[in-house]
Amino acid sequence: MAELVLFWHRRDLRILDNVGLSAARARTPRVVGVFCLDSGILDRDDMAPVRVTYMMGCLQALEKQYEAVGSQLIILKAKPEEGIPRLARALNVDAVFWNQDVEPYAQARDRRVIAALQQNSIAVSTFWDQLLHAPGEILTNAGEPYTVYSPFWRNWSSKTKLEPCPTFRNAQGLTADEHAIAIEAGILPLPTAPELGFVWDAPLIVDPGEQAAKDILDYFCQNAIAEYQENRNYPAVLGTSLLSAPLKFGVIGIRTLWAATTLQLEDCRSDEVRASIQTWRQELAWREFYQHVLYAFPALADGPYRPLWQTFPWQGTDEQFEAWCTGQTGYPIVDAAMRQLNQTGWMHNRCRMIVASFLTKDLIINWQRGEKYFMQNLIDGDLAANNGGWQWSASSGMDPKPLRIFNPASQAQKFDPEAEYIREWLPELRSVDPEYLVTGKIPADQLQRTGYPQPIVDHAVQQRLFKQLYQQQKEG
Repeated sequence: MAELVLFWHRRDLRILDNVGLSAARARTPRVVGVFCLDSGILDRDDMAPVRVTYMMGCLQALEKQYEAVGSQLIILKAKPEEGIPRLARALNVDAVFWNQDVEPYAQARDRRVIAALQQNSIAVSTFWDQLLHAPGEILTNAGEPYTVYSPFWRNWSSKTKLEPCPTFRNAQGLTADEHAIAIEAGILPLPTAPELGFVWDAPLIVDPGEQAAKDILDYFCQNAIAEYQENRNYPAVLGTSLLSAPLKFGVIGIRTLWAATTLQLEDCRSDEVRASIQTWRQELAWREFYQHVLYAFPALADGPYRPLWQTFPWQGTDEQFEAWCTGQTGYPIVDAAMRQLNQTGWMHNRCRMIVASFLTKDLIINWQRGEKYFMQNLIDGDLAANNGGWQWSASSGMDPKPLRIFNPASQAQKFDPEAEYIREWLPELRSVDPEYLVTGKIPADQLQRTGYPQPIVDHAVQQRLFKQLYQQQKEG
Protein backbone atom coordinates (compact mmCIF):
# COMPACT_ATOMS: atom_id res chain seq x y z
CA MET A 1 0.00 0.00 0.00
CA ALA A 2 1.20 3.54 -0.81
CA GLU A 3 2.47 5.89 1.86
CA LEU A 4 -0.15 7.76 3.89
CA VAL A 5 0.26 11.52 4.34
CA LEU A 6 -1.91 13.81 6.44
CA PHE A 7 -2.30 17.31 5.09
CA TRP A 8 -3.12 19.75 7.90
CA HIS A 9 -5.33 22.56 6.59
CA ARG A 10 -5.28 25.88 8.42
CA ARG A 11 -5.50 29.04 6.31
CA ASP A 12 -5.74 27.18 3.00
CA LEU A 13 -9.27 25.79 2.81
CA ARG A 14 -9.06 24.67 -0.82
CA ILE A 15 -7.63 21.88 -2.96
CA LEU A 16 -6.59 24.01 -5.98
CA ASP A 17 -3.37 26.05 -6.18
CA ASN A 18 -2.26 24.77 -2.78
CA VAL A 19 1.53 24.46 -2.46
CA GLY A 20 1.69 22.00 0.42
CA LEU A 21 -1.22 19.89 -0.78
CA SER A 22 0.28 19.63 -4.27
CA ALA A 23 3.59 18.54 -2.75
CA ALA A 24 1.82 15.89 -0.68
CA ARG A 25 0.03 14.55 -3.74
CA ALA A 26 3.32 14.44 -5.66
CA ARG A 27 4.66 12.13 -2.95
CA THR A 28 1.69 9.76 -2.68
CA PRO A 29 -1.92 9.37 -3.82
CA ARG A 30 -2.93 8.59 -0.23
CA VAL A 31 -3.38 12.15 1.01
CA VAL A 32 -6.01 12.79 3.68
CA GLY A 33 -6.93 16.30 4.77
CA VAL A 34 -7.31 17.19 8.43
CA PHE A 35 -8.60 20.35 10.07
CA CYS A 36 -8.20 20.93 13.79
CA LEU A 37 -10.72 23.11 15.64
CA ASP A 38 -8.17 24.77 17.90
CA SER A 39 -9.36 25.98 21.29
CA GLY A 40 -6.36 28.29 21.38
CA ILE A 41 -8.04 30.24 18.58
CA LEU A 42 -11.76 29.59 19.08
CA ASP A 43 -11.68 30.46 22.78
CA ARG A 44 -10.14 33.89 22.22
CA ASP A 45 -12.29 36.89 23.06
CA ASP A 46 -11.80 38.42 19.61
CA MET A 47 -13.41 35.67 17.52
CA ALA A 48 -16.23 36.99 15.33
CA PRO A 49 -19.32 34.80 14.93
CA VAL A 50 -19.56 35.87 11.28
CA ARG A 51 -15.97 34.76 10.68
CA VAL A 52 -16.50 31.35 12.26
CA THR A 53 -19.75 30.93 10.28
CA TYR A 54 -17.91 31.66 7.04
CA MET A 55 -15.06 29.30 8.00
CA MET A 56 -17.42 26.42 8.77
CA GLY A 57 -19.14 26.92 5.43
CA CYS A 58 -15.74 26.77 3.73
CA LEU A 59 -14.96 23.53 5.56
CA GLN A 60 -18.27 22.03 4.39
CA ALA A 61 -17.30 22.88 0.82
CA LEU A 62 -13.80 21.47 1.35
CA GLU A 63 -15.25 18.17 2.59
CA LYS A 64 -17.15 17.84 -0.69
CA GLN A 65 -14.06 18.67 -2.72
CA TYR A 66 -12.08 15.93 -1.00
CA GLU A 67 -14.86 13.44 -1.64
CA ALA A 68 -14.94 14.41 -5.31
CA VAL A 69 -11.24 13.60 -5.78
CA GLY A 70 -11.46 10.27 -3.91
CA SER A 71 -10.21 11.17 -0.44
CA GLN A 72 -11.65 12.81 2.65
CA LEU A 73 -11.29 15.71 5.07
CA ILE A 74 -11.36 14.66 8.71
CA ILE A 75 -12.04 16.95 11.65
CA LEU A 76 -10.45 17.17 15.08
CA LYS A 77 -11.39 19.34 18.04
CA ALA A 78 -8.29 19.51 20.19
CA LYS A 79 -5.10 21.36 20.90
CA PRO A 80 -3.13 20.76 17.68
CA GLU A 81 0.03 19.72 19.53
CA GLU A 82 -2.02 16.92 21.08
CA GLY A 83 -4.61 16.04 18.43
CA ILE A 84 -2.44 16.03 15.30
CA PRO A 85 0.34 13.78 16.73
CA ARG A 86 -2.23 11.45 18.34
CA LEU A 87 -4.04 11.00 15.02
CA ALA A 88 -0.82 10.62 13.04
CA ARG A 89 0.51 8.02 15.47
CA ALA A 90 -2.73 6.04 15.50
CA LEU A 91 -2.86 5.91 11.69
CA ASN A 92 0.87 5.20 11.43
CA VAL A 93 1.19 7.95 8.81
CA ASP A 94 4.46 8.48 6.99
CA ALA A 95 4.39 12.28 7.13
CA VAL A 96 2.34 15.35 8.00
CA PHE A 97 2.41 18.27 5.57
CA TRP A 98 1.15 21.84 6.07
CA ASN A 99 1.55 25.43 4.93
CA GLN A 100 3.17 27.92 7.28
CA ASP A 101 1.65 31.05 8.79
CA VAL A 102 3.19 34.38 9.82
CA GLU A 103 1.26 34.91 13.06
CA PRO A 104 3.17 34.55 16.36
CA TYR A 105 0.62 32.12 17.82
CA ALA A 106 0.79 29.91 14.73
CA GLN A 107 4.58 29.91 14.76
CA ALA A 108 4.72 28.82 18.41
CA ARG A 109 1.94 26.23 17.91
CA ASP A 110 3.68 24.73 14.91
CA ARG A 111 6.94 24.35 16.80
CA ARG A 112 5.07 22.34 19.46
CA VAL A 113 3.40 20.15 16.83
CA ILE A 114 6.73 19.51 15.06
CA ALA A 115 8.39 18.51 18.31
CA ALA A 116 5.57 16.10 19.18
CA LEU A 117 5.60 14.51 15.71
CA GLN A 118 9.36 14.12 15.66
CA GLN A 119 9.24 12.41 19.06
CA ASN A 120 7.12 9.79 17.30
CA SER A 121 9.50 9.61 14.30
CA ILE A 122 6.88 11.11 11.97
CA ALA A 123 8.27 13.25 9.17
CA VAL A 124 7.15 16.87 8.78
CA SER A 125 7.15 18.97 5.61
CA THR A 126 6.12 22.63 5.66
CA PHE A 127 5.69 25.16 2.87
CA TRP A 128 4.84 28.82 2.19
CA ASP A 129 1.53 29.12 0.38
CA GLN A 130 -0.42 32.23 1.42
CA LEU A 131 2.16 34.68 0.01
CA LEU A 132 3.58 35.29 -3.43
CA HIS A 133 6.94 35.80 -1.73
CA ALA A 134 7.78 34.14 1.57
CA PRO A 135 9.28 36.06 4.49
CA GLY A 136 12.99 36.47 3.86
CA GLU A 137 12.64 36.73 0.09
CA ILE A 138 12.04 40.49 0.02
CA LEU A 139 14.84 42.27 1.90
CA THR A 140 16.67 45.58 1.80
CA ASN A 141 20.19 45.88 0.41
CA ALA A 142 21.39 45.44 3.98
CA GLY A 143 19.54 42.14 4.22
CA GLU A 144 16.90 43.48 6.60
CA PRO A 145 13.09 43.31 6.41
CA TYR A 146 11.43 46.39 4.98
CA THR A 147 9.62 48.72 7.37
CA VAL A 148 8.29 51.10 4.67
CA TYR A 149 5.84 49.99 2.00
CA SER A 150 7.05 51.93 -1.08
CA PRO A 151 10.53 50.36 -1.33
CA PHE A 152 9.00 46.99 -0.40
CA TRP A 153 6.60 47.34 -3.34
CA ARG A 154 9.39 48.24 -5.77
CA ASN A 155 11.40 45.18 -4.77
CA TRP A 156 8.39 42.86 -4.47
CA SER A 157 6.91 43.87 -7.83
CA SER A 158 10.21 43.28 -9.61
CA LYS A 159 10.29 39.61 -8.60
CA THR A 160 8.95 36.81 -10.79
CA LYS A 161 5.72 35.35 -9.45
CA LEU A 162 5.03 31.61 -9.37
CA GLU A 163 2.30 30.05 -11.49
CA PRO A 164 -0.67 28.33 -9.77
CA CYS A 165 0.12 24.87 -8.41
CA PRO A 166 -0.98 21.65 -10.13
CA THR A 167 -4.56 20.55 -9.43
CA PHE A 168 -5.05 18.07 -6.61
CA ARG A 169 -6.84 15.02 -8.08
CA ASN A 170 -7.05 11.23 -8.10
CA ALA A 171 -6.35 10.83 -4.39
CA GLN A 172 -7.11 7.97 -2.04
CA GLY A 173 -8.56 8.20 1.46
CA LEU A 174 -8.56 6.03 4.55
CA THR A 175 -9.62 2.42 4.48
CA ALA A 176 -12.62 1.39 6.58
CA ASP A 177 -10.29 0.02 9.25
CA GLU A 178 -8.21 3.19 9.28
CA HIS A 179 -11.33 5.32 9.56
CA ALA A 180 -12.40 3.33 12.63
CA ILE A 181 -8.94 3.91 14.12
CA ALA A 182 -9.23 7.63 13.37
CA ILE A 183 -12.55 7.79 15.22
CA GLU A 184 -10.86 6.22 18.24
CA ALA A 185 -8.13 8.89 17.90
CA GLY A 186 -10.69 11.67 18.15
CA ILE A 187 -12.04 12.63 14.74
CA LEU A 188 -15.66 13.80 14.68
CA PRO A 189 -18.31 15.02 12.24
CA LEU A 190 -17.93 18.64 11.19
CA PRO A 191 -19.96 20.73 13.69
CA THR A 192 -21.90 23.85 12.83
CA ALA A 193 -20.90 27.31 14.01
CA PRO A 194 -23.78 27.45 16.56
CA GLU A 195 -22.66 24.08 17.93
CA LEU A 196 -19.30 25.74 18.59
CA GLY A 197 -21.04 28.65 20.30
CA PHE A 198 -21.00 31.16 17.43
CA VAL A 199 -24.33 32.43 16.10
CA TRP A 200 -24.59 34.71 13.07
CA ASP A 201 -28.13 35.20 11.77
CA ALA A 202 -27.54 37.69 8.94
CA PRO A 203 -26.60 36.68 5.37
CA LEU A 204 -22.88 36.40 4.63
CA ILE A 205 -21.52 39.13 2.38
CA VAL A 206 -19.80 36.42 0.32
CA ASP A 207 -20.67 32.76 -0.05
CA PRO A 208 -18.21 30.28 1.49
CA GLY A 209 -16.12 27.81 -0.45
CA GLU A 210 -13.52 27.70 -3.20
CA GLN A 211 -15.93 27.77 -6.13
CA ALA A 212 -17.70 30.81 -4.68
CA ALA A 213 -14.35 32.58 -4.33
CA LYS A 214 -13.46 31.73 -7.92
CA ASP A 215 -16.83 33.14 -9.05
CA ILE A 216 -16.15 36.36 -7.09
CA LEU A 217 -12.75 36.70 -8.77
CA ASP A 218 -14.24 36.12 -12.22
CA TYR A 219 -16.96 38.72 -11.61
CA PHE A 220 -14.43 41.25 -10.36
CA CYS A 221 -12.16 40.75 -13.37
CA GLN A 222 -15.06 41.04 -15.81
CA ASN A 223 -16.91 43.94 -14.19
CA ALA A 224 -14.84 45.99 -11.75
CA ILE A 225 -11.07 45.69 -12.05
CA ALA A 226 -10.92 48.01 -15.07
CA GLU A 227 -12.25 50.89 -12.95
CA TYR A 228 -10.78 49.79 -9.64
CA GLN A 229 -8.39 52.71 -9.26
CA GLU A 230 -11.29 55.18 -9.24
CA ASN A 231 -14.18 53.20 -7.76
CA ARG A 232 -12.35 51.51 -4.88
CA ASN A 233 -12.66 54.67 -2.77
CA TYR A 234 -16.43 55.09 -3.02
CA PRO A 235 -18.25 52.96 -0.42
CA ALA A 236 -21.62 53.26 -2.19
CA VAL A 237 -20.11 51.64 -5.31
CA LEU A 238 -19.34 47.93 -5.66
CA GLY A 239 -15.79 48.73 -6.75
CA THR A 240 -13.68 46.36 -4.66
CA SER A 241 -13.08 42.65 -5.14
CA LEU A 242 -14.73 41.34 -1.92
CA LEU A 243 -11.96 38.74 -1.79
CA SER A 244 -10.64 39.67 1.66
CA ALA A 245 -12.48 36.86 3.47
CA PRO A 246 -11.49 34.21 0.89
CA LEU A 247 -7.89 35.41 1.20
CA LYS A 248 -8.03 35.34 5.00
CA PHE A 249 -8.95 31.65 4.95
CA GLY A 250 -7.03 30.77 1.81
CA VAL A 251 -10.19 29.72 0.01
CA ILE A 252 -8.53 30.92 -3.19
CA GLY A 253 -4.83 30.74 -4.00
CA ILE A 254 -2.80 33.94 -4.17
CA ARG A 255 -1.06 32.69 -7.34
CA THR A 256 -4.49 32.23 -8.91
CA LEU A 257 -5.26 35.90 -8.20
CA TRP A 258 -1.97 37.06 -9.66
CA ALA A 259 -2.47 34.93 -12.77
CA ALA A 260 -5.89 36.52 -13.23
CA THR A 261 -4.36 40.01 -13.17
CA THR A 262 -1.78 38.90 -15.72
CA LEU A 263 -4.53 37.79 -18.08
CA GLN A 264 -6.32 41.09 -17.59
CA LEU A 265 -3.15 43.03 -18.39
CA GLU A 266 -2.64 41.02 -21.56
CA ASP A 267 -6.16 41.85 -22.72
CA CYS A 268 -6.38 45.52 -21.70
CA ARG A 269 -6.13 48.24 -24.34
CA SER A 270 -5.88 51.45 -22.32
CA ASP A 271 -3.50 53.05 -19.87
CA GLU A 272 -6.39 53.72 -17.48
CA VAL A 273 -7.31 50.05 -17.24
CA ARG A 274 -3.66 49.08 -16.92
CA ALA A 275 -3.29 51.55 -14.04
CA SER A 276 -6.34 50.09 -12.29
CA ILE A 277 -4.99 46.55 -12.50
CA GLN A 278 -1.65 47.76 -11.19
CA THR A 279 -3.39 49.50 -8.29
CA TRP A 280 -5.11 46.25 -7.31
CA ARG A 281 -1.77 44.48 -7.49
CA GLN A 282 -0.42 47.10 -5.11
CA GLU A 283 -3.18 46.19 -2.67
CA LEU A 284 -2.05 42.56 -2.84
CA ALA A 285 1.44 43.82 -2.06
CA TRP A 286 0.13 45.78 0.94
CA ARG A 287 -1.34 42.52 2.23
CA GLU A 288 2.04 40.83 1.88
CA PHE A 289 3.91 43.79 3.38
CA TYR A 290 1.87 43.56 6.57
CA GLN A 291 2.41 39.80 6.76
CA HIS A 292 6.17 40.17 6.24
CA VAL A 293 6.51 42.80 8.96
CA LEU A 294 4.40 40.79 11.42
CA TYR A 295 6.64 37.78 10.79
CA ALA A 296 9.79 39.90 11.24
CA PHE A 297 8.45 41.91 14.19
CA PRO A 298 6.04 39.63 16.11
CA ALA A 299 5.78 42.16 18.96
CA LEU A 300 3.49 44.18 16.66
CA ALA A 301 0.69 41.81 17.65
CA ASP A 302 0.81 43.18 21.19
CA GLY A 303 1.66 46.84 20.83
CA PRO A 304 2.84 49.81 18.75
CA TYR A 305 5.87 49.79 16.50
CA ARG A 306 6.86 53.35 17.45
CA PRO A 307 8.09 53.59 21.08
CA LEU A 308 6.46 57.03 21.40
CA TRP A 309 3.03 55.37 21.46
CA GLN A 310 3.72 52.89 24.24
CA THR A 311 2.88 55.53 26.86
CA PHE A 312 0.63 57.85 24.84
CA PRO A 313 -1.93 59.60 27.13
CA TRP A 314 -5.18 58.43 25.57
CA GLN A 315 -8.11 60.61 26.59
CA GLY A 316 -11.41 59.09 25.43
CA THR A 317 -14.12 57.64 27.65
CA ASP A 318 -15.92 54.29 27.66
CA GLU A 319 -19.13 56.11 26.73
CA GLN A 320 -17.46 57.58 23.65
CA PHE A 321 -16.08 54.18 22.69
CA GLU A 322 -19.55 52.66 22.99
CA ALA A 323 -20.97 55.42 20.78
CA TRP A 324 -18.29 54.64 18.20
CA CYS A 325 -19.01 50.90 18.36
CA THR A 326 -22.76 51.33 17.92
CA GLY A 327 -22.68 54.06 15.27
CA GLN A 328 -23.98 56.86 17.48
CA THR A 329 -21.19 59.45 17.30
CA GLY A 330 -23.18 62.12 15.44
CA TYR A 331 -20.76 61.93 12.49
CA PRO A 332 -22.83 60.32 9.69
CA ILE A 333 -20.00 58.78 7.63
CA VAL A 334 -18.48 57.25 10.79
CA ASP A 335 -21.80 55.90 12.05
CA ALA A 336 -22.79 54.50 8.65
CA ALA A 337 -19.54 52.57 8.48
CA MET A 338 -19.85 51.16 11.98
CA ARG A 339 -23.41 50.05 11.34
CA GLN A 340 -22.33 48.38 8.13
CA LEU A 341 -19.74 46.47 10.16
CA ASN A 342 -22.21 45.49 12.88
CA GLN A 343 -24.92 44.37 10.47
CA THR A 344 -22.83 42.64 7.77
CA GLY A 345 -19.51 41.72 9.35
CA TRP A 346 -17.69 43.75 6.71
CA MET A 347 -16.70 47.38 6.12
CA HIS A 348 -15.47 49.18 3.02
CA ASN A 349 -11.72 49.84 3.21
CA ARG A 350 -12.02 53.62 2.80
CA CYS A 351 -14.42 53.62 5.73
CA ARG A 352 -12.07 51.49 7.83
CA MET A 353 -9.53 54.29 7.54
CA ILE A 354 -12.13 56.95 8.37
CA VAL A 355 -13.47 55.26 11.51
CA ALA A 356 -9.97 54.31 12.71
CA SER A 357 -8.77 57.88 12.35
CA PHE A 358 -11.88 59.11 14.15
CA LEU A 359 -11.37 56.74 17.09
CA THR A 360 -7.70 57.55 17.52
CA LYS A 361 -7.47 61.21 16.46
CA ASP A 362 -10.95 62.59 17.32
CA LEU A 363 -11.95 60.50 20.33
CA ILE A 364 -8.28 59.98 21.27
CA ILE A 365 -8.95 56.37 22.25
CA ASN A 366 -6.27 53.69 22.13
CA TRP A 367 -6.17 52.09 18.70
CA GLN A 368 -5.90 48.63 20.25
CA ARG A 369 -9.53 48.88 21.43
CA GLY A 370 -10.62 49.51 17.86
CA GLU A 371 -8.35 46.78 16.53
CA LYS A 372 -9.97 44.28 18.88
CA TYR A 373 -13.50 45.42 18.08
CA PHE A 374 -12.81 44.91 14.39
CA MET A 375 -11.51 41.40 15.04
CA GLN A 376 -14.63 40.66 17.09
CA ASN A 377 -16.86 41.59 14.15
CA LEU A 378 -15.08 41.22 10.79
CA ILE A 379 -15.66 38.29 8.45
CA ASP A 380 -12.18 38.93 7.05
CA GLY A 381 -10.50 39.69 10.38
CA ASP A 382 -6.80 38.97 9.87
CA LEU A 383 -4.15 39.83 12.46
CA ALA A 384 -1.52 41.14 10.04
CA ALA A 385 -3.86 43.24 7.88
CA ASN A 386 -5.99 44.49 10.78
CA ASN A 387 -3.03 45.36 12.99
CA GLY A 388 -1.19 46.99 10.11
CA GLY A 389 -4.20 49.07 9.13
CA TRP A 390 -4.88 50.22 12.67
CA GLN A 391 -1.26 51.15 13.34
CA TRP A 392 -1.20 53.04 10.03
CA SER A 393 -4.30 54.99 11.05
CA ALA A 394 -3.11 55.59 14.62
CA SER A 395 0.34 56.74 13.40
CA SER A 396 1.94 54.17 15.71
CA GLY A 397 3.17 51.88 12.95
CA MET A 398 5.60 51.80 10.03
CA ASP A 399 4.54 55.00 8.33
CA PRO A 400 6.77 57.88 7.25
CA LYS A 401 3.87 60.32 7.81
CA PRO A 402 3.17 59.98 11.55
CA LEU A 403 0.34 62.50 11.88
CA ARG A 404 -2.20 61.57 9.24
CA ILE A 405 -5.63 62.81 10.38
CA PHE A 406 -8.84 62.29 8.40
CA ASN A 407 -11.56 64.93 8.53
CA PRO A 408 -14.87 62.97 8.51
CA ALA A 409 -16.72 65.74 6.66
CA SER A 410 -14.04 66.09 3.98
CA GLN A 411 -13.96 62.32 3.51
CA ALA A 412 -17.74 62.15 3.15
CA GLN A 413 -17.85 65.08 0.71
CA LYS A 414 -15.15 63.52 -1.45
CA PHE A 415 -16.11 59.84 -1.38
CA ASP A 416 -19.87 59.86 -0.67
CA PRO A 417 -20.89 63.21 -2.24
CA GLU A 418 -24.59 62.31 -2.62
CA ALA A 419 -24.70 60.61 0.79
CA GLU A 420 -25.80 57.34 -0.82
CA TYR A 421 -23.71 55.24 1.56
CA ILE A 422 -24.75 57.29 4.58
CA ARG A 423 -28.45 57.00 3.77
CA GLU A 424 -28.18 53.26 3.16
CA TRP A 425 -26.85 52.56 6.65
CA LEU A 426 -28.55 55.40 8.56
CA PRO A 427 -32.18 54.97 7.55
CA GLU A 428 -33.34 57.56 10.09
CA LEU A 429 -31.51 60.21 8.03
CA ARG A 430 -32.83 59.33 4.56
CA SER A 431 -35.11 62.37 4.47
CA VAL A 432 -32.28 64.77 5.37
CA ASP A 433 -30.65 66.83 2.61
CA PRO A 434 -27.43 65.08 1.42
CA GLU A 435 -25.50 68.34 1.84
CA TYR A 436 -26.19 68.26 5.56
CA LEU A 437 -25.25 64.58 5.77
CA VAL A 438 -21.84 64.89 4.11
CA THR A 439 -20.89 68.03 6.04
CA GLY A 440 -22.26 66.64 9.28
CA LYS A 441 -24.00 69.96 9.94
CA ILE A 442 -27.59 68.79 10.34
CA PRO A 443 -30.03 71.49 11.52
CA ALA A 444 -31.12 71.09 15.12
CA ASP A 445 -34.81 70.72 14.26
CA GLN A 446 -34.05 67.87 11.85
CA LEU A 447 -31.80 66.17 14.39
CA GLN A 448 -34.59 66.30 16.94
CA ARG A 449 -37.09 64.91 14.44
CA THR A 450 -34.87 62.01 13.39
CA GLY A 451 -33.56 61.11 16.83
CA TYR A 452 -30.00 61.11 15.49
CA PRO A 453 -27.43 62.27 18.09
CA GLN A 454 -25.50 65.50 18.16
CA PRO A 455 -21.75 65.11 17.43
CA ILE A 456 -20.13 63.77 20.59
CA VAL A 457 -16.92 65.77 19.95
CA ASP A 458 -15.81 68.74 17.85
CA HIS A 459 -13.36 67.59 15.17
CA ALA A 460 -11.41 70.86 15.07
CA VAL A 461 -11.03 70.98 18.84
CA GLN A 462 -10.00 67.33 19.08
CA GLN A 463 -7.55 67.66 16.22
CA ARG A 464 -5.76 70.49 18.04
CA LEU A 465 -5.79 68.52 21.30
CA PHE A 466 -4.37 65.42 19.64
CA LYS A 467 -1.55 67.38 18.05
CA GLN A 468 -0.79 69.01 21.39
CA LEU A 469 -0.66 65.64 23.15
CA TYR A 470 1.52 64.23 20.41
CA GLN A 471 3.97 67.12 20.63
CA GLN A 472 4.16 66.85 24.40
CA GLN A 473 4.80 63.13 24.14
CA LYS A 474 7.43 63.68 21.47
CA GLU A 475 9.25 66.20 23.68
CA GLY A 476 9.52 63.75 26.52
